[in-house]
Amino acid sequence: MTTFLGNPVTFTGKQLQVGDTAHDFSLTATDLSKKTLADFAGKKKVLSIIPSIDTGVCSTQTRRFNQELSDLDNTVVITVSVDLPFAQSKWCAAEGIENAVMLSDYFDHSFGRDYAVLINEWHLLARAVLVLDENNTVTYAEYVDNINTEPDFEAAIAAVKSLG
Repeated sequence: MTTFLGNPVTFTGKQLQVGDTAHDFSLTATDLSKKTLADFAGKKKVLSIIPSIDTGVCSTQTRRFNQELSDLDNTVVITVSVDLPFAQSKWCAAEGIENAVMLSDYFDHSFGRDYAVLINEWHLLARAVLVLDENNTVTYAEYVDNINTEPDFEAAIAAVKSLG
């Protein structure tokens, strides 16, 4: 059972598992352009999915993955939330993080439904981490049961580094 703020929550869709191919997406970047999975073709991808960048755990998750993984060769950390692109951009500026890839699912929540992270009761995204190889195959998946807690950073980072 997944909880948010101590209460059970529900989702639509099927969670991705290791070995699945990631669904394509169309999300809004901080410059209001549309980004799809194809924009990151040939790269290893960390999909760091969070409820809201303006919370402590989400901020920590975004900062830590960007600090520890964004310098790896052929690797991109993609943070996804339903925060407006303006809020994502403001957070990056305030944190001094210049190269973070922040994408928003605010427009139609299609990412949230396709990846089974849209909390039906709140219309926020649940906390999850997915690692994709260069071919968009899921090599690591963590859907955090208590959305108010951090993901397993060490396991996710190890999964990315194991891709070589």
